[in-house]
Amino acid sequence: MNERSRHPSWTHEIAEKIRKAKLYNLFEHLIANILVLLISFIVIVALYKLGEDVVNLLVSRAFDPLKHETFQTVFGGIMTLLIAMEFKHSILVVTKRQQNIIQVKTVILVSLLALARKFIILDIHALEAAKIAALALALVALGAVYWLMRERDAWNMEHGRQEEG
Repeated sequence: MNERSRHPSWTHEIAEKIRKAKLYNLFEHLIANILVLLISFIVIVALYKLGEDVVNLLVSRAFDPLKHETFQTVFGGIMTLLIAMEFKHSILVVTKRQQNIIQVKTVILVSLLALARKFIILDIHALEAAKIAALALALVALGAVYWLMRERDAWNMEHGRQEEG
């Protein structure tokens, strides 16, 4: 055997790397599609549960949006749906190959939605002030990070640079 047949050429190595990358992309695409299906199922179940809660409140004539408990039930369910749909949307972006990974801004946005939901369903009488302050601080910090990232993106667009992540 000669030296060339024992050591693959650099073109063969590149071709092998491309083949492996395509296999991984297919795997990633499959996982993303499975996640979309699972989250879609969760959205359907959450929508059903929300509808059931609203109907039960209407039938029992207890549907008074000014009551804190009713407000918590209805808007807590709505926020849960919004969070799940935002997750699904961020995964759909990946499956459509508009981006390779979930963007940090999306994760921060979903976190902001989750904290907003927490404040909506929060029973202020059952939680210590320090925990409420910690949640508020987390909300402000995430909001500041999201705002800074938007400013960075605007600056990058203005100066013709690509987004870094």
